[in-house]
Amino acid sequence: MTELTADPVEKIAVIGLAGRYPDAWNIAQFWNNLKDGKECITFFSDEQLIEAGEIPTTDGQPHGPRIERKRVEPRKLIDVDLHMHTDHSPDCATPVEVLLETARDRGLGAIAITDHNEVSGALEARRIAAEMGDIKVIVAEEVKTAEQGEVIGLFLEEKIPKGLTMAQTVAEIRAQGGLVYVPHPFDRFHSVPDYEHLMAMVEEVDILEVFNPRVAVTAFNEEAERFARKYRIVPGAGSDSHVAQGLGSVRVRIHDFDGPAEFLEAMRDADITRKHKNLVYVQTLKLLQTAGRPKAPKRSVPDAKPVRGGRPRKRRPASKS
Repeated sequence: MTELTADPVEKIAVIGLAGRYPDAWNIAQFWNNLKDGKECITFFSDEQLIEAGEIPTTDGQPHGPRIERKRVEPRKLIDVDLHMHTDHSPDCATPVEVLLETARDRGLGAIAITDHNEVSGALEARRIAAEMGDIKVIVAEEVKTAEQGEVIGLFLEEKIPKGLTMAQTVAEIRAQGGLVYVPHPFDRFHSVPDYEHLMAMVEEVDILEVFNPRVAVTAFNEEAERFARKYRIVPGAGSDSHVAQGLGSVRVRIHDFDGPAEFLEAMRDADITRKHKNLVYVQTLKLLQTAGRPKAPKRSVPDAKPVRGGRPRKRRPASKS
């Protein structure tokens, strides 16, 4: 048995080591620095990194994960629902005003409106929300590709046409400075990319939806969670609500953000919380509200009423008999 000595340095042999060493001209000096406990790593300030071109700038403002993180960490936490629809989607009857009022009533700080192949509802919601002043709207679109399922573009300004290939759709999202969000990726009952196409685009995915309460089979959400963990993709979640009653049934708690870069960085530390909603009940409401209605009407609701139920109600004291 090998007998250990009190001085481990006697047992170390360095053979054929070559390279560049921090704060040392050669291996001997580097070795002496290590033995003496000398700090050899130089840490640069953000200003020095910007001057050296290591941190990119846009419009004179520095960007990058390190910068974004420093900006968002001191901010308040807000709850966000990343997947929902308005009556600008052909399979949804929820007016924009009702959606916004319900989101505010349920304590959401931001929502992503992801109508099918359309951004008009999200743009309208953003305009109204700006007047309300207490909720953010991320303009988004759930785009149907030619043969490779659906993908969501977050932080868009213009509609992306359906029927493009997945690669073309992702390129259109990037051209607008948006983020690529893959919804319900393993739900066989939705239009989703098959595994081969998902692997082909895995490097382009910014956020993968790991929980969607409208996914009927729990294993499909669990498969998405494992996939995101394996490929180190930022996990996301959304109610996929087509009726106001489902809004906020799952929410993501993140630090407040400004723009896609800060949002993506905030999502890296997100907490996803789920609230129980009966899937059959919510799906039945969707069918009742959309049955027999014209395709994608853009209705005006002058006196929109939010759907209550997002906050605990005070119970009345029992009456004495």
